[in-house]
Amino acid sequence: MREKSVQGRSERGRWESQRRWESRTQRPLLALAVVFAVAYAVPIVDTSPNHVVTAVCTAVEWVVWGAFAADYVVRLALTPDRRLFVRTHWLDLCAVVLPLVQQLKLLRLVSTLLLVGRRARMASQIRMTTYVVGAVVGLLMFGSLAVLSVERGAPEGNIRTLDDALWWSFTTMTTVGYGDHSPTTGLGRIIAVGLMLSGIALLGVVTANIAAWFIERFEKDDVEERAQTQAIHALTEEVRALRREVAALRERSPTR
Repeated sequence: MREKSVQGRSERGRWESQRRWESRTQRPLLALAVVFAVAYAVPIVDTSPNHVVTAVCTAVEWVVWGAFAADYVVRLALTPDRRLFVRTHWLDLCAVVLPLVQQLKLLRLVSTLLLVGRRARMASQIRMTTYVVGAVVGLLMFGSLAVLSVERGAPEGNIRTLDDALWWSFTTMTTVGYGDHSPTTGLGRIIAVGLMLSGIALLGVVTANIAAWFIERFEKDDVEERAQTQAIHALTEEVRALRREVAALRERSPTR
């Protein structure tokens, strides 16, 4: 019994350590994600052949990915049940391993976005609406940059500028698809599929959020209306009781 009690306290202590670690690293990791976004965007937007800037930005991208990978390793080490952690955080593991399979820039982008999304969901102070808006802006930006980096050098590509890429990403995410700009490479089409699926999912989340807000508002109004009705009914009963008491007093009082 004593050994079980000691083991239970040890597990609770490790869970508490893991929660403290996640709480303390949320904001620094999200700040690193912003740094990653800048490092990813600069070489694509700046078309001048500056190899130093490209090398620095690439190093920053790897450092940020390494920070998220180290965060996963630390959380895995702190958790009492590592098998359960791996099963419930398999997407985090895929995002950590993904860039090591093939050193493509797009894989670092996808893995870092996955890790940022997972850590953002853990942050209790980030509300659902804020998360959805951030996801929309992030997908729009990164989708535009990713497709521009792939399609700009394609012989038959028609996405040559950042404006073209932003317009294409917006029409793709909203599933409008005017067709004036479209990817011509295989990798560009893979990005398009990801944006379309993400756009549909986010639109569903936004619609569900709005519907939930209206339902909650209607339920609140209904509760208030029922409360007012009950208050009026109670007041009516009190008035009736007072009338009965007054009538009884009049009957008891001596007539002149």
